[in-house]
Amino acid sequence: MSWERQINIKSLEHIKIMREAGHINAAVLASVKELLQPGATTADLNAAAEETLKSHGCVSPFKGYGRPPFPASITVCINDEMVHGIPHPKRKLKEGDIVSIDCGTIHRGFVADSAFSAGVGEISPEAQNLLQVTEGALYAGIAEMRKGRRTGDISAAIQNYVESRGLHVTREYTGHGVGRKMHEGPQVPNAGKAGSGLLLRPGLTIALEPMVLIGTHETRVLPDQWTVVSADGSLTAHFEHTIAVTEGEPLILTVL
Repeated sequence: MSWERQINIKSLEHIKIMREAGHINAAVLASVKELLQPGATTADLNAAAEETLKSHGCVSPFKGYGRPPFPASITVCINDEMVHGIPHPKRKLKEGDIVSIDCGTIHRGFVADSAFSAGVGEISPEAQNLLQVTEGALYAGIAEMRKGRRTGDISAAIQNYVESRGLHVTREYTGHGVGRKMHEGPQVPNAGKAGSGLLLRPGLTIALEPMVLIGTHETRVLPDQWTVVSADGSLTAHFEHTIAVTEGEPLILTVL
């Protein structure tokens, strides 16, 4: 894909619609978060997401995406699984797990995309620190999403935030533009050089998604051809928001 050829500047009306989509997406994630209890299956989480999407007359762009087609409306990742985990009726949550949920919503022809990670019951101090650092990295990146900055400023802010705290960011998986399609330009890596990359301008809408690992930045893909795990089996976490560049402050679209 040539990312730069697929950059679409949104009008104020388009951003208004994406805020609506983002509000719905946040509601979907909230409905899933309520079920993060020991004994819940990852298929239960997907069913809750689909019910909330249906209540708003929406669907997820995840379902049927890619090759092989992704079979669910959300991704569910547990512990060393970083992204793209497939929900399954026999996969049950356990006390102490870290669970990462990613969801997209199609509303009036536009996509919103966001994710969160959370613990199941009581989690270890190491896991709690991982969650705090990953979410903090997301907001460090968002702070750079201003007119006149560059995508490299976002990448560098995320990388510096994480690595200064002794953790690792993925190199293979990135943030991305989002709008009429789930994946548009620009590509926004989680590591990079400040002052480099695309110049940010009002109307750009980007899904930033730090993916952080405790032991290594290296990953591998499981035989299901979707689930990405840390190469050393260490814990991972993932937070994401869709944000619009404006004339002023960054505008987070995927909030209630």
